[in-house]
This record gives sequence, structure tokens and C-alpha cells, in this order.
Amino acid sequence: MTEPTTSNVTPSEASSPRRLWLMALPLVGFVALAALFWFGLREGDPSRIPSALIGHAAPQTALPALDGLVNNGAQVPGLDPALFKGKVSVVNVWASWCVPCHDEAPLLTKLGQDKRLQLVGINYKDAPDNARRFLGRYGNPFGIVGVDGNGRAAIEWGVYGVPETFIVGRAGTIVYKLVGPVTPENFDVVLKAEIEKALKAGG
Repeated sequence: MTEPTTSNVTPSEASSPRRLWLMALPLVGFVALAALFWFGLREGDPSRIPSALIGHAAPQTALPALDGLVNNGAQVPGLDPALFKGKVSVVNVWASWCVPCHDEAPLLTKLGQDKRLQLVGINYKDAPDNARRFLGRYGNPFGIVGVDGNGRAAIEWGVYGVPETFIVGRAGTIVYKLVGPVTPENFDVVLKAEIEKALKAGG
């Protein structure tokens, strides 16, 4: 009668492949997410990253005025969320230190000539002197400029990075978000087309 054979593999050795697999899981997950993100950018326009706020009310965050910014001798007002109701608004998040903001400034100036809209600027984490100098250089297209000195408002608006532009409909609801700068390529075919939709929509 033969005796049963015993394995020479210790419990720790038997569990080592499982331990290695568990250690590799975070890396596998990261690679999978990175691949999805990369293919997503290749397949589409990164400026069309969806916003969770589309269809929701614009954040009810009041922002102070940019001190010393005047128009026709009067202080340009800060952001009062109540001003969104009843008007189509274009909200641009910008800063003087943001290079693409300099590039898009002439297009925003052109957009500011459309009297059917109100243009709202949110000045993000900027020095007041630099912000005023920026608007003095390119011309101020905004009827309202709110100062987001600590970046809290940008978080509430779901901003990925500066610049970003939102369209708020007459009901005070965010209807469109453009991630990245306004450019000659997207100015007419994307941004102005979305503005026209908002203007045609009811309150």
C-alpha cells in the first residue's frame, strides 16, 4: 500500500500568483482608462467633452466686480446669477495669464457686438491689475465681469481649464459648453450655431 504523496508547495508559494495578480490590478485599470481616454480624443473633438451641468440651472454663485473696471465712467458690475433669467448669456472663463485667452479675445470682442446677448466674464485666479490691463489691451466685450479669486466658482461651473465658454438660455439653464478657446474654426459653425439655437428656444 503506497502512502499519499504530500506537496512540497508551501501555502505562501501557492498564493503568490494570486498576490501578483492583485498587485497588477491597479496598473491594468490605469492602462485601460488611459487607452479609453486616448481613443476618445482621437475619435472626437476634445472641446466637446460633455458637462454634467448641461440642462441644469447655472450655479447660483455671486461674484464681486473687478475693481476699477469701468465702462462709460461706471463700474462694470460683478456676477449676479439673477441676471441670467430672461436673457441668453455667453459666459467666458478667462485669465490674463492664459495664452489661449489672448488668442480668443478678438473673437469675443466680435461676439460682444451682438446686442441680442449678454456677455459675462468670469476672471479666474488673476491679479486685478493684470486683468484690467488684459481688457484694456483687447477691449472689454463683457457687460458683466465677476472675479473668481479662489477658483471656487470655476469648480461649481465644472471648469476643466481656462478658457471655457458656456451658453445659458433664457430660463437660466446651461445649454452648451465649449472646452478650450474660441477659434476661427469653431466660432461660426459651433459657438454661433449653438447661440442661435438658444435664441430661438423659448424661455
